[in-house]
Amino acid sequence: MHPRDQTIFALSSGRPPSAIAIVRVSGPQAGPVVTTLAGKLPAPRKASRRLLRDSTGQPIDDAVVLWFPGPGTATGEDVAEFHVHGGRAVLAALLAVISIIPNMRAADPGEFTQRAFENGKLDLTEAEGLDDLIHADTDRQRRQALRQLQGLLGDRARDWRERIIEASALIEAGIDFSDEGDVPAELRAPAVKAIKALHAEITKVLAAQGHSERLRDGLVVAIAGEPNVGKSTLMNQLARREVAIVSPHAGTTRDVIEVQLDLDGYPVTVIDTAGIRETDDPVEQEGVRRARARAEAADLVLWLVEGERAANPDTTRSLRKFAQGDRPGGSVWIVRNKIDLGGVGRRGEFGISARSGDGIPELVEALVTFAAEFFGTTEGALVTRARQRDLLSRASDSLRRSLELVEEGEELAAEELRAAAYALGRLLGRVDVEDVLGAIFQKFCIGK
Repeated sequence: MHPRDQTIFALSSGRPPSAIAIVRVSGPQAGPVVTTLAGKLPAPRKASRRLLRDSTGQPIDDAVVLWFPGPGTATGEDVAEFHVHGGRAVLAALLAVISIIPNMRAADPGEFTQRAFENGKLDLTEAEGLDDLIHADTDRQRRQALRQLQGLLGDRARDWRERIIEASALIEAGIDFSDEGDVPAELRAPAVKAIKALHAEITKVLAAQGHSERLRDGLVVAIAGEPNVGKSTLMNQLARREVAIVSPHAGTTRDVIEVQLDLDGYPVTVIDTAGIRETDDPVEQEGVRRARARAEAADLVLWLVEGERAANPDTTRSLRKFAQGDRPGGSVWIVRNKIDLGGVGRRGEFGISARSGDGIPELVEALVTFAAEFFGTTEGALVTRARQRDLLSRASDSLRRSLELVEEGEELAAEELRAAAYALGRLLGRVDVEDVLGAIFQKFCIGK
């Protein structure tokens, strides 16, 4: 039997032990599994309390059983759920009984969702939204993922694709009636109007997205500077806990330390890097190399300077490189530390005391503003992944080329319209997406 024809099962709740555990079953054997364990099928979609027994009649657990006959289920197949007590022994006994039933196997990561996709219950953008919802760490990530799961992009893409196909039909009808005098021109005019409207809509969506797809990964902020200027202390202030070792000795931080923050719903990864200086210590040299690499790749660098002290000559070149924006990454802010000891924040800089916390609220508020501007409008963002942006860009380019070619020949314009419809079909996962399915669904947890 083909693996896709087999019935799958998995623990769909958290890792045991827990108060309640949910074991989900999907496929043609879901009904027989229920009768084997619970004696008979309960009423569809109604929770039923049953005593589950193993193959020898010995009780396993007093459980709640739910039965969902297909195709009106999450996966489009027959589905059963067993809500049992979440002890390891209970789960081991239950899964052992299920696994010996013929044509049953443990589910692969994301296989329940993949079956829902294959059975038309979700398109690929909605499946991606579900994955993002599972992994959302902040409220803005959650809201964006939920909108995607509810079809925000998928519904628009289906509408665009249908309109492209309608315009393509008019263009191709003109080809069929090319010997009928003015018939092609009459068909071409409404097609061109429709194509222009579609191109404008998709172009507007792409232009309005900002860095919305980056909301999944978050903003990267690197704390950099010379040794012993308070980078690790600032890191601890931002994290509101002791995540980095603070020491008066230079070179204490030798590796990159990361902490995930939620700033007003924006996910921010803050990186504490080794002090950038010239050194003969090979371990510290590696730390400095990593610090430079991570800072150059960051979206924002907080370059920490101690009070009124000028930068060390060994690091002046690095400071100039970052502050003047000669690097491939994003922005640089000069943060002058230890203002409680007499230093003063200068114009265009931030003055803080990483030790006492002075100036930290203002710095955090500025970080939130920077994040809001960086991500742009996320509440109505349609694009949440680079894959989606790429395919929408391809569709937009094909529509633009079709407008340029329509006067030269309907055949060329029709081919570009087919390419645009194909790109949107790939976006929805309805044509030629085998190369991306594994990459998407294997990132899901088992049982989802």
